[in-house]
Amino acid sequence: MSWNKGFTKFSHSSVRKISETMRRKKIDNFASWRQRTKKEGLFKNSYPAFRKDGDLAELIGVILGGGYIGAFPRSEVLRIVSNTNNSGFVKRYSSLVNKMFKKMPSISKRRYSNCVNITIYEKYISKRLGIPQGSRKNSKLFAPKWILRNKIYLIRYLRGLYEAEGCFCIHKPTYTYKFIFTNRNESLLENVYLGLRKLGFTPHKSEYKIQLSKREEVYKCKELLRFRKY
Repeated sequence: MSWNKGFTKFSHSSVRKISETMRRKKIDNFASWRQRTKKEGLFKNSYPAFRKDGDLAELIGVILGGGYIGAFPRSEVLRIVSNTNNSGFVKRYSSLVNKMFKKMPSISKRRYSNCVNITIYEKYISKRLGIPQGSRKNSKLFAPKWILRNKIYLIRYLRGLYEAEGCFCIHKPTYTYKFIFTNRNESLLENVYLGLRKLGFTPHKSEYKIQLSKREEVYKCKELLRFRKY
């Protein structure tokens, strides 16, 4: 057995010294392997722009509502978070990520919480999706013009947002009907508000939520967005 099996440059000083020497001398141990896997189609060597369609619009929406893009030195991570009990959400959006990125994301339950992570690692995720890295709490977020110009794409965009941060509530004894989108990003709330207005609805906007309260509009919007229909 090799003396360095199981060690990394972070856990063993000799392995770190080897790594630093190879970096200084610009020696790439994996060059031939990387070239071979590229030729065999097992390793990506290009990252083209995504096709602008309904699937991309919905994916952008669900990431803005309940996702995160983080940066690493040579890659990025996309993570979409779901409630553990919502298996339909996990199935739909893991499949959509697979369709867009051409590889299946990992699905894992978070320890000590009732959440599931849908995760994928790849280069240029943020740039290709047009979504900034890191926390977006105070970012200015605008719906892409290609989505706003197409009613079908706008509906799919809003569906992604509502699937991540939406809530449908009724209480028939008091004739109360609510279709609510909740978020702390002011510009994202404005996107949803204007999007609903563009589709002919009359939403009410408060500090952290957009709300439809008319019974007919609540049911119509829920059906239009196919909310929680997997």
